[in-house]
Parts: sequence; structure tokens; C-alpha cells
Amino acid sequence: MTESKIIFYDLASNRPEFCWSLNTWKTRITLNYKGIPYKTEWLEFPEIEEKCKEMGIPPSSTRPDGSGVYTVPAIWDPRTKVGISESNRIAQYLDKTYPDTPSVLFDGIEVYDQVINSATNVPELRSLGSFLMPYHLSLQNPVSQEYYKRKIEARFGKNWEDVLPTGEAKVEAWKSVEKGFDILDALLRENARPSAEDGQLSYLDIALGGRMYAFRSVWGEENELWQDMVTWNDGRWGKYIEKVEKFATPKKRDS
Repeated sequence: MTESKIIFYDLASNRPEFCWSLNTWKTRITLNYKGIPYKTEWLEFPEIEEKCKEMGIPPSSTRPDGSGVYTVPAIWDPRTKVGISESNRIAQYLDKTYPDTPSVLFDGIEVYDQVINSATNVPELRSLGSFLMPYHLSLQNPVSQEYYKRKIEARFGKNWEDVLPTGEAKVEAWKSVEKGFDILDALLRENARPSAEDGQLSYLDIALGGRMYAFRSVWGEENELWQDMVTWNDGRWGKYIEKVEKFATPKKRDS
């Protein structure tokens, strides 16, 4: 029998069926919310480019030298023989290809681009990676850890063991992160159009909910960073988890 389920490519973990990536959560929640059958294929970092090329999935971006950057999330749809990477493009494809499922994109959502892509668009949030990447490393298998260590050290210009801030550096870096979330809060208040009605979700809800769900999963609910973050901006960020939580189970559509 010909396989009809979408193949969803996610990052492998040393915990069975554990999804930890901020970006792949966006696609996982989107698929679950839409109720589109899929199966997960877990990839180690060094496997991503080879798998994408094998399946004909285009790169998610291009380097200055013209070479492709291959990342997950990515999907392969055997029904249409189409492969897509990058969570926003995947959402666009799913809305168009499966119109009988709930749409997640809406007219005017572009006004929220800075919020959805805040990791690159809000400078104050750049230090957030130093609080996350060492935790990510602890969740990976050895083959991915070697790749990720090099990535961390190239990004921060120091040994990976020294990336997680301590002492006064930790206090200042965390203040910057909080300021970044204040900026996001102001942007959301400024553009306070409804993002979801009657229990529906939008891609904005999914992006923010998936991000917060990933933070909580990676740090752990009792972690001081998480405990502090959910108090910011009148508890706004934890509320996004409430919106997506029932669609955030890794195995929900994998059976």
C-alpha cells in the first residue's frame, strides 16, 4: 500500500519521542491542529542535508556563497510529491493544499513578523541562545552533540562549557531577554487584532505557543528561568501554552 501520511522531519533527542526544537514545534502543532495524518522521522544534525537532498526538499535559506542551508522542520508530502522546509512556508503549503482543514494564516499576519521571528529581529533577545543552547546540547545524541558544540562555539566565540552565563553576566543577559519580551508585548498590544477566535488558532498563536512550550520542555517547569519568564507581562507568555497544549503532543498523529 502506498504511504499517504506526510513525513515530518524533526530533530532527534536522547529522550524517546521528545521534541525540543523551538522551530519544529511550530510545524508539529500546525499538523496536529489541522488533524493531518503524519509520521515523524527523527534526524541527527549531520543527517539533515543528506535527507533533504534525497527527498528533493529545497534548502530553507542560502549562504552568501550561494550554497544551501538545510534545516528542519521539513516535510515530504507523498500525495503531492512535494517537499518543503521552514515552518512558515510549511504552514502556507498546508493551508493551500489542505483547504478543508483549519487555516492558520490570516490576512494581515505580516504585521506580526517581528514577533514571530523575534530571535533574529529583536536584538535584545540574542542572548536568549546562551540560556538555551547548553540545555539543548544535553538533550542530543553524541553524533549531534559534536556538530552542535562547533555551532555554539562559532556563534559565541568561546568554549561551549562557558556559554551559559553565570554571576553578574547572567543577571545582565537575563535583563536583556526580559527587555526583549517587553518589546514583543508592546508590539502585540500595538497590533491588537484578534489572532484566534472561537477556539481557533493562528500561526501567531502557534509560533508563540510552540516557543514557550519548547522553553518549558527544555528548561523544566521548576527551572528558575522558566519560573521567572512566566511572570513577565502579566503572565502573557504562559497563556500561549494554554492555547496550544492539546496540540503539542509529539505522538498525537504518529499512530
